[in-house]
Formats: sequence, C-alpha cells, structure tokens
Amino acid sequence: MTRILIVDDHAIVRTGIRRLLKDRSATELLEAASGEEALQIVQERLLDLIILDLNLPSLGGLELLRRLKRMKPDLAILVFSQHAEAIYATKALEVGARGFVSKNAAPEELLEAMETVLAGGTAIEKDIQQEMAVREIMEDAYLKPLSERDLEILRLLARGNSMSEIADKLGVAYKTVANTMGRIKEKLGVGQTADLVRIAVGRGLADLG
Repeated sequence: MTRILIVDDHAIVRTGIRRLLKDRSATELLEAASGEEALQIVQERLLDLIILDLNLPSLGGLELLRRLKRMKPDLAILVFSQHAEAIYATKALEVGARGFVSKNAAPEELLEAMETVLAGGTAIEKDIQQEMAVREIMEDAYLKPLSERDLEILRLLARGNSMSEIADKLGVAYKTVANTMGRIKEKLGVGQTADLVRIAVGRGLADLG
C-alpha cells in the first residue's frame, strides 16, 4: 500500500489530484489543508509521499518542508506549486524536496514526477529544469565574459555541430562563426576548438534549448 498525503489549502486541487490517482492500485490518499494538519498526520501515520503546495495559510510551505525533513529526513516530498520560476524549485530542493512541479504542468508530468520520487529519484518539471540550467550557466563565473551569441555557438558545438552547420543554423556566414569562436577562445584562455567542445559539454551547454 502506497500512502500519499496531499497538502494544499484548495479543495479543488486536492480533488483534482485524487481524480488523477483514482486508477492507481493499492494507494491510500490523505489530505491536509494546512501545515499544522500535515504535521499532525505525519506524526500519526507512515507515509510514502507528500505532495506539497508552497502557498499555505499560517505555516508556509517552505517552513513546513523544513519541519517535515527534521521530523523524518527520509520522507519523500514533491512540491506542487503555482510558482513556475526556477528560484522556487531551487529553494525547495535545497530545503529537502525531491521534486518540483508547477500547477501549469500537464497532468501526465505530475504523475510521472510522483512515480519518480516514489522510486527514490528526483523529478523537476522540464521547463523549470531548463530555466535552472540556464540560471546555473549564466551564474558560472568562468562563462561570464561570454555573450548570448557566444553561448549559443558553444551549445551547438557541444551538440556535435561543425562550424558550417552552426553558420547555417544561425543564418550567418562561416567566417562570422570562425571569428566569433576565435574571440571565445581568447575570452576563455584556450587555443583549440576541442577545448571549447570540452568546456561546453562539461558545463552542460548541450542540454540547453
């Protein structure tokens, strides 16, 4: 039996999740409309997963998340929030959530995230994961000197494109790409195109876009 607690102050959201899970076998669903209710249930029941909203009355979602992880460090928590910005996902994961899905996501993505978290993995909504990757790259001090066009060329390099293919995809002349790559090498202090590929792959640029 899988026991799942839905923590959301909106009854319509809790009902919607129940409907999504109505065909899931051997599943017991519990509900809480506040952080205080959730804490009480966690004290009294063994749970496999908590689906947690961040915008809760009185005790906020992030503070509740902190308390839940202190109570039961191994408890699997998936944040299901109206916020779709990467900063919220980053903060929730830092506090101890194993997943983050916004209420803008497709139902299938929520279901997939739940199964991933229940299996011990980490699940982040694809669009939010993309934004998190972009933020991380843009905050990378080593890549700070690069322009958006520089990063785009590195991304295409990391994906195995030749300079001719990059020129075609960007709609510019081959010479323009060659000159830009020369400036990128100067900015990053490397001498070979292979070094640029290694840097781009190593910093996750191939996963962007």
